[in-house]
Amino acid sequence: MFIVSLTYKVPLDQIDAHLAEHVEWLKAGYASGVFIVSGRKIPRDGGIIMAGGDRDRLQETLKGDPFHRHDLADYVITEFEPSMTANGFERMAGI
Repeated sequence: MFIVSLTYKVPLDQIDAHLAEHVEWLKAGYASGVFIVSGRKIPRDGGIIMAGGDRDRLQETLKGDPFHRHDLADYVITEFEPSMTANGFERMAGI
C-alpha cells in the first residue's frame, strides 16, 4: 500500500486551471482500482492519495496526472504494509 504526498510548486491559480482534468484523472484511478482515498492537504498546499497495487503501476498512473504533466507538483511515494486497521477496514490490511 502507498501514500502519495503531492506538494504544489506553483500558485493555486495555476493548480485550479488544471483541477477539473486532475479530478477526471483521479476518477480513472479509482475506476482502475489503483486509488483508495484522496483529498486536499490543509492548508491547501498539495494533496494525499492512498493507493494499492504495485509501485510500477502506481508510478505509471502518476505520470498521467495533469499536475505531473505540467510540472505543477512534487510527489513523494511512501510504501507501507498495513498491520492493523479500524473495524470495517480489515480488507486494507489483507486480513
